[in-house]
Amino acid sequence: MSRHVDVAVIGAGTAGLNVFRQINQVTSNVVLINDSHYGTTCARVGCMPSKVLIEVANEFSSRKHFNTFGIKGSESLTIERAQVMAYVREQRDWFVARVMDSFDKSPEKNINGRARFVEPQILEVNGERIHADKIVIATGSRPIVPQDWRKLGNKLITTDEFFELETLPDSIAVIGLGAIGSEIGQALARLGVRVVGIEKLSTVCGLSEPTVSKVAIEALSKDFEVWMETEAHLSEGPNGCIKVDTNNGRSTTVDMVLASLGRQPNIDDLGLEVLGLDFSKGFKGLVNPNTTQLADFPIFVAGDVSSYRMILHDVADEGAIAGYNAMRDKVEAFKRRVPLRIAFTEPQAVVVGNSMAEAGPDIIIGERSFAVQGRTKIMNRNYGHLCVYAERQSGRLLGAEMMMPDGEYVGHFLALAIENEMTVQEVMRTPFYHPTILEGLDNALSAILNQLEGSRQGPVLRKI
Repeated sequence: MSRHVDVAVIGAGTAGLNVFRQINQVTSNVVLINDSHYGTTCARVGCMPSKVLIEVANEFSSRKHFNTFGIKGSESLTIERAQVMAYVREQRDWFVARVMDSFDKSPEKNINGRARFVEPQILEVNGERIHADKIVIATGSRPIVPQDWRKLGNKLITTDEFFELETLPDSIAVIGLGAIGSEIGQALARLGVRVVGIEKLSTVCGLSEPTVSKVAIEALSKDFEVWMETEAHLSEGPNGCIKVDTNNGRSTTVDMVLASLGRQPNIDDLGLEVLGLDFSKGFKGLVNPNTTQLADFPIFVAGDVSSYRMILHDVADEGAIAGYNAMRDKVEAFKRRVPLRIAFTEPQAVVVGNSMAEAGPDIIIGERSFAVQGRTKIMNRNYGHLCVYAERQSGRLLGAEMMMPDGEYVGHFLALAIENEMTVQEVMRTPFYHPTILEGLDNALSAILNQLEGSRQGPVLRKI
């Protein structure tokens, strides 16, 4: 049995659904092939349920400041762990349902099964051969788990499984302190779980600027133990627990381990070998990020599986680009958005534009501590650090790294400025209201302005 379609989309995550919706508006001769859960990684196991958990944890943690504010009785507040997890799943299910409400469920367009290439433009699914003029691969990603850790069974979990827990353990080791590991580790600690976070790198949350990284590690360490620059080795411990040993001689025993080592693309058993390309590094170096096209094939790659940027808005953009190009004879290139990454820890870790590691040597740096800053002092959240950098000759903004309260808003503000290639002077002509967090950015930009060649004292305002 076989059929011919204009476009076949493999995968029903954020990118795949974006592609499918676009193409479905142009032609009805399209199929969506999916062999996993519907509802997107973000809605099911990523952005949304994690932020619900973080919100509950932060609300509960705020009780620590009540006595300072003159609010009494906070010592009697407690957490019902099973109810917390039930609430997280309830909210998660609502977000998943919203995603699926806009999804065309027509059975003739949706195939539940595993797609495999038998030729560059022919897929086989459930014994059926599908000839497609264009194919979009959007098969997503899955958590990385070392093979020898799997023997620990359900004591070892990933973020794909975490939100199915009926209740929370008394203790947990979080292996990997990128954005997700740091977020969940801190949230669990604030909910009363004993947490040990282990990271083999010298930084957390994807940061690279030394001072911001140091502040981030200190901030997380206020809530849980943080072991940096070491690797974890897991084995069965006493009484059904897991023993965690590290290269630097540290050791602990915990009820559960959360593996947060990153994600890997789902390309197994797709039959990609028929394309004659080297997929030993996945799609890295094989896909044009501006067109999403795979080499010269009528095949496009979108979403986490591309390993370009595993962030929702970038994934959605790839779906939009792939859907656009899959319906046209001529492939067109699109400029990608300014990079923006946020870890919703407290304070928030944000990297916008070029990271410090990417910015290069010929830059001017402006910094601002939030240990003493008007708005953070008012909120009793006076901690954090901001580092902004600009091109030395022109003063054009290049990027920023920060670990600061409400850094998400500063990150978006700077992303807009960088996208429009604004200089420090041009950004400083915008108002910085008092008292706001953004006043700290004004201070950091002023520090850059004072170092710029040819900069003059006086107002940054435009002359009439």
